[in-house]
Amino acid sequence: MLREPVACIVDPHAGGMSGHTGRYEKRLSDLGELYANLQAHTALVAQLGDPVVYAVEDFRPGSHGGDLNFGTTRMSPGRVDQEFFLTRGHIHAKADRPEIYYGQSGHGLLQMESPDGQTRIVEITPQTMCYVPPFWIHRSINIGRTDLVMVFAYPSDSGQDYRIIEMSNGMRNRVVSHGDGWKLVDNTSYKPRTAEDVAALMKDYV
Repeated sequence: MLREPVACIVDPHAGGMSGHTGRYEKRLSDLGELYANLQAHTALVAQLGDPVVYAVEDFRPGSHGGDLNFGTTRMSPGRVDQEFFLTRGHIHAKADRPEIYYGQSGHGLLQMESPDGQTRIVEITPQTMCYVPPFWIHRSINIGRTDLVMVFAYPSDSGQDYRIIEMSNGMRNRVVSHGDGWKLVDNTSYKPRTAEDVAALMKDYV
């Protein structure tokens, strides 16, 4: 039986999407393990009253291969000490699945990391489309002064694996403020994946 076509309207500023089948949000208190300065994080949660850092609305037609999930992410501006507000980040559970992001409003970064620890950064501004290739861990970061709103799409059977970042104590680099911009610094707690870890991740695709 054929599925019916669907049209969803995206609000490029508020970040909402009509017709979504799911929604979730992350508050500042949910994200403490992402930041180097835990004391600053705790203080900011108390100061701001635990705001929503980012919210996702998506349309998921199913989990079968050959279909497509899509939706919007809206992320507030802010910093914990010198680190910008960011998402948890993930690799796809089926690691050979790609993803695309399209900037609607605001100014952000997509921070990507290969299984062997190489870092790539793509700046996201309105009308910027970023292709996240298979096997790349990725997270979004708001480096602007306004909400960052993006549209995303990925294969419906991709799944998300958040533990790959947790097991390495974060990503290899941290994005921190630098003057009016940003820079990369080393994550001193980072635990590199072994050659065996990388081979296991990619064993079915090489």
